[in-house]
Amino acid sequence: MAKEIKSVFVRSADTIIADAIGMAALVVMLFAALSLPNVI
Repeated sequence: MAKEIKSVFVRSADTIIADAIGMAALVVMLFAALSLPNVI
């Protein structure tokens, strides 16, 4: 099972990096939206 997981990560490394960047952007937008009422 560990070999299968490792092979999945090796095959889709570019996709995982892009997904991580997208997820980080969503988290930043969420925190910005939640803190916006405090600014106004």
